[in-house]
Amino acid sequence: MRRLLLIAALLFTLTSCSTPPRHAQRFGSIISLRNEKEAEYRRLHKAVWPEVAKAVHNANIRNYSIYLRRLPDGNLYLFSYLEYAGQDYSSDMRKLAENPKVKEWWKLTDPCQQPLPDRKPGEWWAPMEEVFHQD
Repeated sequence: MRRLLLIAALLFTLTSCSTPPRHAQRFGSIISLRNEKEAEYRRLHKAVWPEVAKAVHNANIRNYSIYLRRLPDGNLYLFSYLEYAGQDYSSDMRKLAENPKVKEWWKLTDPCQQPLPDRKPGEWWAPMEEVFHQD
């Protein structure tokens, strides 16, 4: 009986101790928004297609937000923030980019955007460096 109680206590301890949650990777990026496309961009994002939202979720993207701001230079800029909760970011982003509905969506949203001139080859949105985070 004593051995059974010890085993039960050990199993309870092992199963009740939670491992710390794996922190998601956070990404911020920026791109210009063409002034003449602001209304269209807003309209598109007020009714994101369910297939696109599902594809983003299936790519392990969480807490995805896009912010808009006109800066003193007179141009509009979009700031994007997302958390990646998966294991293979490159693979998930490749699958997202290959999704037919996402491709169709980008055909509508890409003409609204103007990539920054100093972005790296192959980038559309320019990544931003995280300099502070507080949980």
